[in-house]
Amino acid sequence: MDNREKIRYFYEVIVSNHLIDKIPEYVSNDCTVRIGERIVPSGVDGMRQHLIDVRKTYPELKMTITRQYCDGDYIISEFLTECIHGGEWLGMKPTGKKLTFTGVDIDKVVDGKIVEHGGAMNTFETLFEEKMICPA
Repeated sequence: MDNREKIRYFYEVIVSNHLIDKIPEYVSNDCTVRIGERIVPSGVDGMRQHLIDVRKTYPELKMTITRQYCDGDYIISEFLTECIHGGEWLGMKPTGKKLTFTGVDIDKVVDGKIVEHGGAMNTFETLFEEKMICPA
């Protein structure tokens, strides 16, 4: 698989099926998370914990890559995430609602593994639409 295909497989298969034991095959021990200009060390353990935490809120989660762009080592993936709100998050009790989020991930891949991850998901847009949150 080339880097683009590997990223697609990581999200659509590994993440969607919660195959956390496979994360070391796709994520570098030196992986960082980029939040704006801030760089946060994550590694395999950080990525694993993030996915475990997400599953606490959304135990049924499926990611689909809708478009991808490549620029050197960077893979930009537009995605849809479909899930069921099955766990508490930020004080919101589980609703059992089926939710669809959109977003973009930006991953830097070196030697076949993610060494830098960043992106954003339109969380609040979906929560507004589903009347799970309202403007102040």
